[in-house]
Amino acid sequence: MTITGTAEDIRTRARAAFLGVAVGDALGAGLEFMTPGEIRSKHGTVREIIGGGWLRLKPGQITDDTEMSLCIARAIDLKGGWSLPGIAEAFAAWLRTKPIDVGDTCRRGIRNYMLKGVLESPYNQWDAGNGACMRMLPVALCTFGSENLLEDYALQQAHLTHNHPLSDAACIALGRLVHLALLGYSKSRLRRELEELLTNHENFRFEPYHGLATAYVVDTMQTVFHHFFKTRDFESCLVETVNQGGDADTTGAIAGMLAGAYYGMEGIPKRWLKKIDKNLLEEISTLAERMLELSPYLFSGQAAPFSASDLS
Repeated sequence: MTITGTAEDIRTRARAAFLGVAVGDALGAGLEFMTPGEIRSKHGTVREIIGGGWLRLKPGQITDDTEMSLCIARAIDLKGGWSLPGIAEAFAAWLRTKPIDVGDTCRRGIRNYMLKGVLESPYNQWDAGNGACMRMLPVALCTFGSENLLEDYALQQAHLTHNHPLSDAACIALGRLVHLALLGYSKSRLRRELEELLTNHENFRFEPYHGLATAYVVDTMQTVFHHFFKTRDFESCLVETVNQGGDADTTGAIAGMLAGAYYGMEGIPKRWLKKIDKNLLEEISTLAERMLELSPYLFSGQAAPFSASDLS
């Protein structure tokens, strides 16, 4: 992987990260709720975007992971900056379309806003799901260059539907990893970044990996971290992640987000991109750039600052 840290390199990685969400979502959606054994028995190892599954999807069709990410990005773009009410309105408009898939916690939080104007769901011990993490990419992009804004906006968007310390911690950690990956930092540096999460929340430790890929945010992030750090390219990362089954569209979307930011556009198989609607690909690419344009990071065309130890 070439490490440049230039503005164009960052833009390319940002596009790859957002496209990675859609590709991972589409790749995993047909395997949702299946066990690894069921996947092997029916499909062998899934390496193509096949659709199907319990939602009877067309190959390349996306689900709530990508759709909610798009809601956030569109709202930020429309308002010309961060707007939690704008994001809540976008979620509400999306829910009114009766999407093919929406998680119970997300539905409850959005309906709370629609009925009561509530912008922060109350703490609920059962809300440690992955629904806030799966839509973190636009937040990471529009806060690029500011860790403080990342933490603030991550929790704001998360608490629209998910108000739980584990969800909060996972959202912030994922956003930090995306920021580092956009700058071209090494996996060893990304792995060190996780130490704060693993120290504060031991249950996120993913070595040894226990093979659970449920919608519980701990299982989700263990699955993503395990496969991201053990594989050496975008395709292997996503193939191994989604073939774990469980909440495969979301683990796929989050793995695609992180792997896209890390490996860049050249890492995403073109045959997978060809399965996704062209208009959707164009909108995602445009919105990725718009999020960066609205971020605190000032593009100068100069190399981003690195320390030698961080690049190895």
